[in-house]
Amino acid sequence: MQKLLQDFSIPAVFAGFITFLIGISVSAVLVIQAAQLLGATAEQITSWFWALGLGIGLSGLILSWKFKYPVATSWSTAGLALILATASGYTLYEAIGAFLVCGVLTAILGFLGIFEKVLAYIPQSLTSAMLAGVLLKFGIALFASMQNDWQFILSLLAIYIISKRLWARYCIVITVIAGILICPLFMEFHTPVLHWSLAKPVWMTPDFTWSALFGLALPLFVINMASQYLPGIAMIKSYGYQPHVNQLIGWTGTVQALLAPFGCYTVNIAAISAAVSLDDQVHPDPSKRYIAGISCGFFYILMGLFAATLTSLLMSFPHLFIVALAGIALFGTISHNIAIAFYEVKDREAALLTFLFSASSVQFFGIGSAFWGLLFGFVVSFILNFRTKNK
Repeated sequence: MQKLLQDFSIPAVFAGFITFLIGISVSAVLVIQAAQLLGATAEQITSWFWALGLGIGLSGLILSWKFKYPVATSWSTAGLALILATASGYTLYEAIGAFLVCGVLTAILGFLGIFEKVLAYIPQSLTSAMLAGVLLKFGIALFASMQNDWQFILSLLAIYIISKRLWARYCIVITVIAGILICPLFMEFHTPVLHWSLAKPVWMTPDFTWSALFGLALPLFVINMASQYLPGIAMIKSYGYQPHVNQLIGWTGTVQALLAPFGCYTVNIAAISAAVSLDDQVHPDPSKRYIAGISCGFFYILMGLFAATLTSLLMSFPHLFIVALAGIALFGTISHNIAIAFYEVKDREAALLTFLFSASSVQFFGIGSAFWGLLFGFVVSFILNFRTKNK
């Protein structure tokens, strides 16, 4: 506890909050929609948020504290897309059974160490290229927003650049606060009336069927591995940390399995949003950035406890503000991964193709471009290096 207090810093807490905000803002509405399509009641939907908040929050907080580097956890947006696409074929309780099976499979894969063995054969230049490609759309979205809202975007960028020059460590904190203050000047923003109440968990008895196993549990498992764990672990490694891959995957899978009957459809290592908690803007000393992971977990726990209240508050922020904040917060990470991806001359061709493929946002078999871009780049790298060795 004494070390925790010594390492505590306001920028790290803000970084954790931004990580949390980015993690839920884009897809919180999709959680509600997915639960509704499966036939969930209002009380059961609240239970989904309760289970997701506590599962994601506790796992991220405890793992960050245990390993002393930021472990941001999140739900899977790609997994939500799968549920939305297949919800009509299953009952709520069959889906709950599929979520539980997915969690068990994830835990087994993690604790057996299979994922880490596969990861050891993938060059860091390709994983960095994949991450840069996935993150690129957030930077582009920021500037694309200037088409209709150039006053707000330029104002926010000016605040960021000036604060970066004068107070680099606090630039994101200053940008967030200033952005909230100037929001009413450029767009409609009304703070909602909040009614505070604790969320109540609702037990949903799992129903195990073969159709839900093969049609939902296994695809959800593959998508989580490809779109969350692979880029998420690569993100942590790109900042010089040596992640405890087996335990990160094993424990998040275990938490998902335990809370699945209450609506926890997934607990994953965060991919894109995790970048905010890892960057040097959190703290110049990498050994003290774990506070951002603890902070992120804390805010997820709050969301779970006050599911309906806190989610409605966060969703009250204008979409433009979230887009702009995400883009600015990820500037450092995008440049960091581009630098690593193209540092080695011999891997630049494969890294470029990985970068472009990952940035394309195409999907095949429900799996996003991050996985396919990395796979394509790996094949290209193998062919080019094989050709070089045999000359």
